[in-house]
Amino acid sequence: MHSLSEDNRVPPRKTLLLTEIFPPTVGGSGRLFWEIVSRLPPEQYLVAAGDSPSAAEFDRTHSHKVFRLPMTLGDRGLRKPASLRYYLRTAWRVRRLIRRHKIDFLLCGRNLPEGFIGYLVNRLCGVPFAFFSHGEDIGVSRGSREMTWMTRRVMARATAAIASSFNTRRMFVNDWGYPAEKVRVIQPGVDTVRFIPVPADEQFRAEMGWVGRRVLLTVGRLQKRKGHDTVIRALAAVQVKVPGVLYAVVGTGDEDANLRRLAADCGVADAVQFLGGLSDDAMTKCYQQCDLFVLANRTIGVGDIEGFGMVLLEAQACGKPVVAGASGGTAETMRVPDTGRVVNCDAPEPLAGVLADLLADPVELAAMGRRGRAWVEEEFDWPKVAARAAEVFEGL
Repeated sequence: MHSLSEDNRVPPRKTLLLTEIFPPTVGGSGRLFWEIVSRLPPEQYLVAAGDSPSAAEFDRTHSHKVFRLPMTLGDRGLRKPASLRYYLRTAWRVRRLIRRHKIDFLLCGRNLPEGFIGYLVNRLCGVPFAFFSHGEDIGVSRGSREMTWMTRRVMARATAAIASSFNTRRMFVNDWGYPAEKVRVIQPGVDTVRFIPVPADEQFRAEMGWVGRRVLLTVGRLQKRKGHDTVIRALAAVQVKVPGVLYAVVGTGDEDANLRRLAADCGVADAVQFLGGLSDDAMTKCYQQCDLFVLANRTIGVGDIEGFGMVLLEAQACGKPVVAGASGGTAETMRVPDTGRVVNCDAPEPLAGVLADLLADPVELAAMGRRGRAWVEEEFDWPKVAARAAEVFEGL
């Protein structure tokens, strides 16, 4: 890091991160931003983030300046008057923050809406900006002519794009024709102090109804691209080889009712456990006490993908083997096949075979879990990720 000293060196550049999703709001991108920014100098890195009911309480727990803005937007396009007003008002608010706090550089949390706000701010006052992409955001934008136009304006003005995976980098280059030299990659990380392997906890397993069962676990929002339905459809075939298998689902979302109906229709309702939203401690215990973690992600429509899959890192940090879909950037979270497996999850049959084979081999499961823990400690510990991110930011 550079600092101002008596020999008149250039003062440190001040950077403002602009993101709708930021703690206490739950989300993978918000966790990524917090884990990085919290490890960088607060006098150099400021945040303009979306507001939430408990935001003020969270902001009292750290020393970084966080300016809360009304950033919730339904339609990310420009055609609706409410959306157009949102973009213009937010750009004006960000411009005032930039002037008041002498900001030199703007980091935008996604291509839309944050990136387009960065584009407008750049037009207003010339402050350079870069924008993050988590894969699904630029993927979904390709399905709309309006959002494609907006994203291309963002790309043309941005200093660089920051991809959360090498798969997202390929999307920039292959799908958008974006210059490869303008794309940086910062993969997410994991808290290897919080997520750790522990011995079997029979009391917890009894409280959860897991005693005597082989437990598959998925953590994440109940969305189509996560593939919960593919796991449910695969369960009957898995039960043939692994009687008593239980599929535990942590999370809430729009697909909740559909998934419950599907479990009943497939005759596996007694083998599916919908746990809803859990506390952080309870969720961590689920990681630690399950037998195998599965994220059966697949591509939905035009570009709706799983950009990376931080939950796969959290499971491996807890010493659990993982299985993920052959879509998006999830393969980058593991060392295939040593710590996890990748399988096409567009249909249940291939997934059922992989799950059944692994659950039937507890010795291999344990070995994969040990290798997974070592893998994430080496590659994805948050302090290492933050150090790599700081190098990227300074080089923009």
